[in-house]
Amino acid sequence: MFGFSTVSVSGSSMSPAYNQGDWLLVRSVSGQRHTLKVGEVYLIQDPNREGVKLIKRLTQSRTEQGVTRYWLEGENKESTDSRSWGWLTRDQFLGKVVLKYRKGN
Repeated sequence: MFGFSTVSVSGSSMSPAYNQGDWLLVRSVSGQRHTLKVGEVYLIQDPNREGVKLIKRLTQSRTEQGVTRYWLEGENKESTDSRSWGWLTRDQFLGKVVLKYRKGN
């Protein structure tokens, strides 16, 4: 069974795709075996700030020593993302953005 939740966008790291105040429907991927796909947008745990969630686009994946790692970037080139954190692991993914159902102001 899939779990769904909603999130509100705060900030401009994913602009112009997602903007401040937009509301998104997110399908849970944590604890389940979902295929993560390059090009899709995911809700992730910020690797540097516990309890902070971010949305970023998966742009690359690679396997090193049997562990798959993921590279995520914001649409805005000034986004804080893998360009500053490096590669992430599967356990940092919380959900996949399914759709934007309400535009922000």
